[in-house]
Amino acid sequence: MNTFLWGALPYIVFALLVSGLIWRHRYDKFGWTTRSSEVYESRLLNIGSPMFHYGILFVLVGHLMGLFVPESWTDAVGINEHTYHLLSLFGGCAAGFLAIAGILMLLYRRRTNTAVFRATTRNDKLMYVVLLASIAMGLTTKLMHSNIHSGYNYRTTIAPWARSLFTLQPEVDLMVGIPVIYQIHAVIGMALFALLPFTRLVHMFSAPVQYLFRPYIVYRSRDTEQVAERPPRRGWERIKY
Repeated sequence: MNTFLWGALPYIVFALLVSGLIWRHRYDKFGWTTRSSEVYESRLLNIGSPMFHYGILFVLVGHLMGLFVPESWTDAVGINEHTYHLLSLFGGCAAGFLAIAGILMLLYRRRTNTAVFRATTRNDKLMYVVLLASIAMGLTTKLMHSNIHSGYNYRTTIAPWARSLFTLQPEVDLMVGIPVIYQIHAVIGMALFALLPFTRLVHMFSAPVQYLFRPYIVYRSRDTEQVAERPPRRGWERIKY
């Protein structure tokens, strides 16, 4: 089981992620969107959406730093383990609570607004459950195994295992002795990545790079006085430059 969870499952998830993105782009290119429901309700959306997006962005940055920045690198720039632990504890909890508050507000909006709820697919409903469970489990692991003075140092176990996946030599043994709640959090996180291509979260892989090269849009005012002189004609009106 350990070999499957920590040696095979990450690559299965990666294969699903890549193949799912390719399939979605090829067969559902016009569905590659957030399926915005702002037209149905905007008050709660304007509050909950920034909270969730800023929170989840900081959570993602924290995970990338914790998993892929070796401890020796932070020591080299003068950040000792205790300082890093405090940054991870307070910064991670703040980002996690912000993301949870935002997603709970969005879920309340989606469930209480009939039009928004009808626009939610089954895949997205499953995604919301897994996403909320992943963030909540991450907060639980941090609060259960950390305090101001000390905490579980995942940079000696989980982080080296995560980096070993990229060398195609997964160090499965590093994940065997870690707290069970961290293992559950890792499995839920992998399930979330497997679901990404088939839900509205696929938009996180899109960047509006083409906007940098778009030509300016020129707006011209309409000569209302000239139009009022005669009755309107059918078809296109000539524009005076």
